[in-house]
Amino acid sequence: MNSLNQLKIWVIVLAITSLSNVVNAQITNDITDDEALKALLAAKKNAEESNVLVNIAVVDAGANLKAFIRMDESYLGSIDVAIKKAKTARYFDIDTGKLGELTQPGGIIYNIEHSNDGLITFPGGIPIKNKDGKIIGAIGVSGGTIEQDRAIATVGAESIIE
Repeated sequence: MNSLNQLKIWVIVLAITSLSNVVNAQITNDITDDEALKALLAAKKNAEESNVLVNIAVVDAGANLKAFIRMDESYLGSIDVAIKKAKTARYFDIDTGKLGELTQPGGIIYNIEHSNDGLITFPGGIPIKNKDGKIIGAIGVSGGTIEQDRAIATVGAESIIE
């Protein structure tokens, strides 16, 4: 093998190594399965104490579903809503209720809920931060009133930093 071909191979290896380091760098701020379960169970406990039947979804930093529960007899239609609330909160790193304030007619991002295969822009989705304040995922709750959903999601999100 001549020197030019060897150089090309080393450049390719270096490029692949650099890319793998970039990909791994994103993983450091991801929610673990233990943290996702902790958030889910804290939210479920709060829902039970409040006598509210809900669906609870936790997504990771990439907005991929990490944990989910449908409480017995909760609304079937709320399954998709809970997942979309969690994804929306992570996509924009904001409480979905606060995002909703910006999406009203005349708002600066009116109609954004039609993007990303459908977003949910009412309360119940909350970003999850670690103890360093880095967003590592999000939680979405659906089935109660929007106030109940937001309160339950907040309990789940805050359980990670306790």
